[in-house]
Amino acid sequence: MRRIWAVSTNTIRQALRMKVAAIFIVLLLVLLPAMGFSASGDGTLKGRLQTFVSYGLSLTSLLLSMLTIIVSIYAITSDIEHRQIYTVVTKPIRRYQIILGKVLGVIVLDIALLTLFAGIVYGVTILIPRFVNATDEERLAARNEFYTARASLVPPVIDVQKEVAELYGKLLKNDQLDVIYPNMTREEVLKQLTNRKRLEKRAAAVGQMLVWEFHNVKPLDPNQSLFVRFKYDVSVTPPDEQVYGDWRIGDQRQLQQGAQAQLQTPIWRQTRKDIVRKFHELEAPASVVAKDGYLAVGFYNPPLNETVVLFPVEDGLEVLYKADTFTGNFVRAALLILCRLVFLACLGALAASFLSFPVAILFCLVIFLTGTTSGFIVESFGYMSENVSRIYMYTVQGVIQLLPQFDKYNPTKFLVPARLMTWGFLGEVVLIMVLVKALLLLVLALVIFSFRELAKVVV
Repeated sequence: MRRIWAVSTNTIRQALRMKVAAIFIVLLLVLLPAMGFSASGDGTLKGRLQTFVSYGLSLTSLLLSMLTIIVSIYAITSDIEHRQIYTVVTKPIRRYQIILGKVLGVIVLDIALLTLFAGIVYGVTILIPRFVNATDEERLAARNEFYTARASLVPPVIDVQKEVAELYGKLLKNDQLDVIYPNMTREEVLKQLTNRKRLEKRAAAVGQMLVWEFHNVKPLDPNQSLFVRFKYDVSVTPPDEQVYGDWRIGDQRQLQQGAQAQLQTPIWRQTRKDIVRKFHELEAPASVVAKDGYLAVGFYNPPLNETVVLFPVEDGLEVLYKADTFTGNFVRAALLILCRLVFLACLGALAASFLSFPVAILFCLVIFLTGTTSGFIVESFGYMSENVSRIYMYTVQGVIQLLPQFDKYNPTKFLVPARLMTWGFLGEVVLIMVLVKALLLLVLALVIFSFRELAKVVV
């Protein structure tokens, strides 16, 4: 272990002497505070905070990723190109110890730099409200919708297979399939009918009540608030593009058991008018959640609307409640970035074990960019023809699944909308990205470097 640590400390000193490392470090030290006090977002305090955290962490992750790739490759290839490796391998040190020491040194450097720059982002984020003129309403919105970690609950998917099958059979029997759904396959028709039936289950006619039930709701503090985020759609758009809604949130099971005076938990009620096809949030006390974690959200469509009110299936309604602190969420976000850096350090070691410096850099950048846009690549194949999609399924799909899905594990997706990143999610990333994929790359690097010919024998 002492030999591995000796190689790692030498790697850290070597990295700090690199001009590119100095440039990246200075850039982050200058740009992060400047971005914090110049970002404006949508003009509100919450918008300013969201913009800074998004760009600040993205810039930190990008530059540290580039630095990790460069340092991990240069630490190995430079020793070979400058023939310093000859003096190292003649000492009582094995080749696998050299690779492990190089990777460990890069990871230790990443931990130190990530701690520094993530700490700057966190500190600036906490200090911004003190240097910004914001109203009390904006500060309250920032506290409730940014400086927190909110768990999200969406209504369960309704099983409509039986109804869809009956409707499909009826259309087929009446020869209406080709008329209503021309040039569509059976799967496409069934998908359309399924979406239609699910949307019908989330439509409230005039005078009708919709109720969504949630279980295992566990607010961090019952004295705080929970939020219902929703978006309306309507069958007939009103002249002012607004509809009324009578909301009732709480344990509505109690209404079936006795009078209002016997309620053990309160039922919160609010009548409001909102613009259609835009997201809104209503705030209710977290004390409405029953002791067993049950919560019902009810929406009544009053006669004033004169139109059917619909909640889109994908993003029509969700319940948000504080489940952790902003600090805890931020720490997990930083650890998520660290998982990416560990993977890239092992990838750089693998590339340097059999490629020259320029080729290894190009190889790692291609992998990095592919992992960053993997979601877009996978989605784009869904719009291809059936033959192209089949080719993708048996060729590219397997390769992409082996690559890291950096866009899927983007920490700003959690911090900007104040969504809870659980330890379970982080553990899944550590398992897949570090303990499986990164470890596999490291093992390959050790095997390849152990059998690599470092010098040719000249007779």
